[in-house]
Amino acid sequence: MSDATPPEEEVRPPESSGRAQGTVRRLIVYTLLAVLVVIAAIGVAGLLGRLLESTAPIASRGAGDLALSLAFTLIGGPLAALLWWSVQRRLGDDTERGSLAWGLYLTVLYVVSLAVAVSALLTAADAAIHGRWDPVAAATTVTWALVWTWHRWMLRRTRSQPLRMTTVPLVIAAAYGLVVALIGGIGALGGLLDEAIRGLAAIEIAGGSWWRAPVTAIVTLVVGATIWAWHWFRDDVRRLRTGFADVGLVVVGVLATAATMLTGIAVALFVLLRLAFDPGDPASLVLAPLGTAIAAAVVGGLAWQHHRTVAVDRGDRVQRAVRLVMSGVGLIATASGIGVVLNATLAELVSPLAGSDNRTLLLSGLSALIVGAPVWWLNWRPLRHPDPAEVADAGRRVYLVVVFGVSAIVALVALLVIGYRLFEFVLEPAAAASLVDRIRAPLGVLVATALVFGYHFAVWRRDRAEIAAQGLAHARRIARVILVAAGDTDALERGIAEATGASVTVWRRALDVPETTPDAAALIAALEGVSARRVLLLAGPGDRVEALPLSD
Repeated sequence: MSDATPPEEEVRPPESSGRAQGTVRRLIVYTLLAVLVVIAAIGVAGLLGRLLESTAPIASRGAGDLALSLAFTLIGGPLAALLWWSVQRRLGDDTERGSLAWGLYLTVLYVVSLAVAVSALLTAADAAIHGRWDPVAAATTVTWALVWTWHRWMLRRTRSQPLRMTTVPLVIAAAYGLVVALIGGIGALGGLLDEAIRGLAAIEIAGGSWWRAPVTAIVTLVVGATIWAWHWFRDDVRRLRTGFADVGLVVVGVLATAATMLTGIAVALFVLLRLAFDPGDPASLVLAPLGTAIAAAVVGGLAWQHHRTVAVDRGDRVQRAVRLVMSGVGLIATASGIGVVLNATLAELVSPLAGSDNRTLLLSGLSALIVGAPVWWLNWRPLRHPDPAEVADAGRRVYLVVVFGVSAIVALVALLVIGYRLFEFVLEPAAAASLVDRIRAPLGVLVATALVFGYHFAVWRRDRAEIAAQGLAHARRIARVILVAAGDTDALERGIAEATGASVTVWRRALDVPETTPDAAALIAALEGVSARRVLLLAGPGDRVEALPLSD
C-alpha cells in the first residue's frame, strides 16, 4: 500500500491581524477622503468667488490662483466623489459604521466645515455692514455650508450614521455656537454700553458710524445663538448623558461662562474703585473697559445660569464637578488677588513717590480678591466636612492633585526668578532698582501659590487618611459602564447613566440576525452591589444579563 500524503492545512491569518489591517485601511481611507473633500471645497470656493466678482473677465487676473482652483476642483472633486462612492458601499456593514475612524472623520469634517462656514459668513456680513462686497467670503460660506449640510445628512442618516462618537460632533458644535454667541453678545451689549457711558461722561470720540461694530456683533450673536440652539434644543444635546456631553457641559457651559462672568464683574469693580480712590487718570481712560466688563458679566451670567440649571439634573457626579470648577475659578482669582496685593504693598513701601501706579495695582488685586474669594468659599466650603461619597469621589482627588501640583510648579518658577533677581542684585549693585523692587512681583506669586499648595496638600492628605481608615476606596461608585449589546441601545444608555451617574460606552455585538436585549430595569438591577470603577455589562442574547467588575 502506498503512503497517503495528508492534505496540507489551510493557513489562515490570525483574527487580530485582520482587525489590525482593517483599522489601518480605514485610517488611511478616511484621512484621504477628508483631505480630498477639503481640497475640493477650497477649489469650488475659489471658482465660485471669481464668478461672484463684479469685475470681468474671470481669467483676467490671478491666473495662478485660477489654475489652482481648477486643479483642486477638477482633480480633487472627482477623486473625492470616487472614494466616497467606495466608502458608502461599505457603510451597510455595522463593523464599518462602528469603526472609530468613521466617527472621527464625521466629527472632524462636521466641526471644521461649520467653523469655516461661520467664519466666512461673519466676514461677509462685516464687509456688507461697512458697505463692501466680499465675494471670496460669500463663496466660502456657500461652499462650506454645503459641505456641512452633506456631513450632517450622513450623521443623521441611518445607513451612514456612526455607531461610535454619534453625538460628539453635536456636542462640539453646540459648544462652538455658545462661544460665538458669547463673543457676539459681549461685543453688541458692550458697544452699546460704551456709547451710553461716553454720552453720560460727555467724552468725545473721533470718527462716526459707531453703530457698525455693535451691528456686526449682533450678527455674530445671532449666528452663534442659532448654532447653539439648533444643536442644544433641536438635536437635544442638553439631554445627552454621555461622558463627553457631561465634560462639554462642565467645561464650556459652566467653566467658560463662569470665567467670563467673574472677569466682567472684577473689571467693572476695578473701574468703580479707580473712580472712587484713583481719580488721577482721565475719565476716558478709566471708563474705557466698563461697558465691555458689564456686558461680559451680564451675558456670561445668563449663559452660566442656564447651563448650571441643566447641570443640576445630571446627577451628583456632575454637580460635584460643577462645584469643583467653580471653586477652581474662584481660587485662581483669589490667589491672583493675594499676589497682586502683596506686590502693590511692597511697591508702596519702597516707592511711595509712584503712588498712583501703586494704587492702581493695589485696586486691581483687591478687585480680583473681592470677586474670587466668595466664589471659592461658597463652592469649596472649607469649614464643612465633606461626606464619605464626596471624599471618595475621583473628581475631588484629581482636583486636589492638579491644584497643589500646578501651584507647586508655579511656586518653583517664582522661586527661581527670585533667586535670579537676588544674584543679579549682588552682581550689579549699582543698578537703580532696589532689591525689594526687583523681587516684589515674583515674591507675591510665591506667597500666593505657597498658600494654595499648603492648604490643598493638607486636604489631600486628610482625604487619603479618611479613605484608608474607612475603606472608602473599595466602596466607590461605578465610574464607567461598558455595555455589550445589539440593536438600539439609546434607552439603555440613558437609563444606566441616570441610575448610576456613570459614563456609558457601548460595544455592539457583531451578529448576522437581530436579537432582543433586556430592558433598562434588568440592567440596572444587575449593577446593584457592584462597586468597581469600571464594569463590563453583557446584555443578551434574550434575557441574559451579566455584570463583570473590571480591575483598574
